[in-house]
Amino acid sequence: MTVDVKAATDRLMRFLSVEGVTGKEAAIGRELAAALREGGVPDDAIRLDDANTRIPVPTETGNLIVDLPGRGAMHNQPRIMFMTHMDTVPLCAGARPKLAGRKIVNQAKTALGGDNRAGCGVLVTLAAELAKQKLDHPPITLLFCVREESGLWGARHVRTADLGSPVMAFNYDGGSASNVVIGAVGADRWQVEIFGRASHAGVAPERGISSTMILALALADVKAGGWFGKVMKGKGQDRKQGTSNVGPVTGGEGRPAGDATNVVTDYVHVRGESRSHDGKFFREITRAYKAAFEKAARRVRNSDGKSGRVKFKAETDYYPFRMKDSLPVVKRAAAAVSGIGGTPVIRTANGGLDANWMVRHGIPTVTFGAGQNEVHTIDEWINLDEYDRACALAVQLATMR
Repeated sequence: MTVDVKAATDRLMRFLSVEGVTGKEAAIGRELAAALREGGVPDDAIRLDDANTRIPVPTETGNLIVDLPGRGAMHNQPRIMFMTHMDTVPLCAGARPKLAGRKIVNQAKTALGGDNRAGCGVLVTLAAELAKQKLDHPPITLLFCVREESGLWGARHVRTADLGSPVMAFNYDGGSASNVVIGAVGADRWQVEIFGRASHAGVAPERGISSTMILALALADVKAGGWFGKVMKGKGQDRKQGTSNVGPVTGGEGRPAGDATNVVTDYVHVRGESRSHDGKFFREITRAYKAAFEKAARRVRNSDGKSGRVKFKAETDYYPFRMKDSLPVVKRAAAAVSGIGGTPVIRTANGGLDANWMVRHGIPTVTFGAGQNEVHTIDEWINLDEYDRACALAVQLATMR
């Protein structure tokens, strides 16, 4: 499939220059809509949904949805969908993209935003090439999700009725265009409030109940039990694997944990996560954290015999999935990669994807990369050869019979 690679690169440079960190996607949404219109998509085919009104954290705009009617001999075939996310991590604010041979690099000391402006470039290029070349294709939905980077919120809250009932979907995110990602981990996000008792640390430390000490004992217990970091339990066929991490430790929103060195810390707030490809095992990891915090709270007592207490909350962020190789969406994906001269690599991902929620919504979804490298770091760069292949792959997927 031939693609105008210069136009595709120009679009990508254009999108990389527009700031749009997670939750603040209004500007990039407008830029994408403008580029779609310039590529031949009629204005009435482009719309925003109201997912942002249902997302429980502030979100400027809804998901961007584009409806492309089928054309030619394939016009009445079942609808398919192409999707990506239009937000970046906050580290991308202030990025200044620069062409450097067959790479795009960053002139600023920020992340570049290839994750996921590259995916946006692929989808807009697909729409433009279908219009320009007047290629036969089935009805197609394009979906640009908000807030992927902060919890897959756009994909989670999209109404499937707004998508036109696609029978399969192809998601563009990080990595190589030859990677056919057919599964991903599930995850819990958890938080715990640790309540102690303040006291003068120099005059009467014995009267205090240290929330910091409860935290320390709990984490030591978690580590000793093998529940921190890379988690492996059982042997042979019964072996279960996952990961966990402890994230921000604070005294509440915008506050440090503890007020001063001479005051026994009476409150600590902790956030963390548990992940696994096994839907039951990541919850087991979370339960191990909960038990450790509760045990530690009982152990820390003051001179009056009173102990600390904890309030532990956990919520499933996204569910794991693993599609069968025999599914039509996987077969089409592998055939398309081969069709553009690549070698399909069937694999699963250890991070969450918008595909997690699409599969949960009943739409089997394969994920490809678009040349993104070193994402979420200040060393991020885009491989333009890989990006060009991703664009060609999208056209192949859309038009193959």
